[in-house]
Amino acid sequence: MHKDVLLAIVSSFGWTLLGVLVLFVGTLLWDRLDPVDYRAEIAKGNVAAAIKFAAVILSLAAIVVAVLTT
Repeated sequence: MHKDVLLAIVSSFGWTLLGVLVLFVGTLLWDRLDPVDYRAEIAKGNVAAAIKFAAVILSLAAIVVAVLTT
């Protein structure tokens, strides 16, 4: 019984770590492919850049969740 619970916890932690890593790499890849420096634009107060950056992160997160749950 305890082994099953421990295995489930370790498995959950592993998949979470993989999901965060894929999300991070996807964000870095998108940042490199898009010519606009969104982090600098957000620091200047550009709300449209912040909304687009948030939309990209949410889209990547939705893809990661869909892949990891199937």
